[in-house]
Amino acid sequence: MTVTKMSWRPQYRSSKFRNVYGKVANREHCFDGIPITKNVHDNHFCAVNARFLAIVTESAGGGSFLVIPLEQTGRIEPNYPKVCGHQGNVLDIKWNPFIDNIIASCSEDTSVRIWEVPEGGLKRNMTEALLELHGHSRRVGLVEWHPTANNVLFSAGYDYKVLIWNLDVGEPVKMIDCHSDVILCMSFNTDGSLLTTTCKDKKLRVIEPRSGRVLQEANCKNHRVNRVVFLGNMKRLLTTGVSRWNTRQIALWDQEDLSMPLIEEEIDGLSGLLFPFYDADTHMLYLAGKGDGNIRYYEISTEKPYLSYLMEFRSPAPQKGLGVMPKHGLDVTACEVFRFYKLVTLKGLIEPISMIVPRRSDSYQEDIYPMTPGTEPALTPDEWLGGINRDPVLMSLKEGYKKSSKMVFKAPIKEKKSVVVNGIDLLENVPPRTENELLRMFFRQQDEIRRLKEELAQKDIHIRQLQLELKNLRNSPKNC
Repeated sequence: MTVTKMSWRPQYRSSKFRNVYGKVANREHCFDGIPITKNVHDNHFCAVNARFLAIVTESAGGGSFLVIPLEQTGRIEPNYPKVCGHQGNVLDIKWNPFIDNIIASCSEDTSVRIWEVPEGGLKRNMTEALLELHGHSRRVGLVEWHPTANNVLFSAGYDYKVLIWNLDVGEPVKMIDCHSDVILCMSFNTDGSLLTTTCKDKKLRVIEPRSGRVLQEANCKNHRVNRVVFLGNMKRLLTTGVSRWNTRQIALWDQEDLSMPLIEEEIDGLSGLLFPFYDADTHMLYLAGKGDGNIRYYEISTEKPYLSYLMEFRSPAPQKGLGVMPKHGLDVTACEVFRFYKLVTLKGLIEPISMIVPRRSDSYQEDIYPMTPGTEPALTPDEWLGGINRDPVLMSLKEGYKKSSKMVFKAPIKEKKSVVVNGIDLLENVPPRTENELLRMFFRQQDEIRRLKEELAQKDIHIRQLQLELKNLRNSPKNC
């Protein structure tokens, strides 16, 4: 194992990405006036695709998120329509990679929901989901779409389980039950045949998702892992975490041998969680710290030293989370290779940050835009569940980066029945409600009891008045 200390002097080497720089969008191209959630859950609370931006918002009672068309920049009205069907706080949201207007969300109410955003965005609050998926017994913290198979969704809950959902039938078809604590992060390799997870039990796992078999496992005592990402087809994993001296650290692993990291590198002594983002087309790694204002970026190679520091984007405004634009939504005419959507909670602001390769020519730069995964799935759910693996269907950004997907999501018609996964009926008992939901139910019941008591008191007064009038009539002399 090699432990190295970060050198803040860039190593000048032959690289076309050596001078990549970050460019913040003008204020009129930002999204302002957004009540970004104050939830402390370690997620991005933001998802973006080529058409829409979704942000989890602060709300009283239940959970909600905004869906804003990308062209609708500027100040967002306080009464802007929301997606607000969850009974608990929304913890994660992810867009379907193949259908632009389908988004998945998960919540403290133990459910996963699939929503269909109408063309042009929301015109009124959306409360009815296209699909409601119940199978977890505790709150659900993560959702991830399969990278090559259509309508296959993974969800990880605080019941230590990962459920695999086939949305063509609207039911869980597999359950991964190898974790002994809360799952912190999930990441797929390029064709989706492998899943890697980090967990609060301080273990890093590489899993075959269809069988649930753990192929590799690392017990990270010196490097407490928080986040993990597959590095494309390099057969490498990169994790971010904390060293034994409580300094932020990254580690590079061979996915076929997790006995020891290839390298460990200390970043700094700050306490915020480090989010890793990997661009397989440029082999660039971006590190953004929660609560930081900067984004560091590196170039990854298969040979030593594996990790080459390039530059750092700096900003005074701290970020709560970051959304990432898919490749087909980038502006290739500006040589943009990556785009973040930065959540600035204190200002209620979503700020686009473009990572740009400086070029003098205005023509299409084929060397920085290789063929990239597109918007067409390579597999159906049944094919993937049957054991077939295929690489993503590639597209050229020169011709097709603005092309919209023609796929349509069709919600299955569900009947009430048992859902058995690995011999366990997930719907045998109703999932327990969250503490917040129980409190809301208690207060609603107390209000209803108070209202009924007031009605009874009013009726009692009315009855007494009638009895008094009747008594007076009886005692009064009869008129002829």
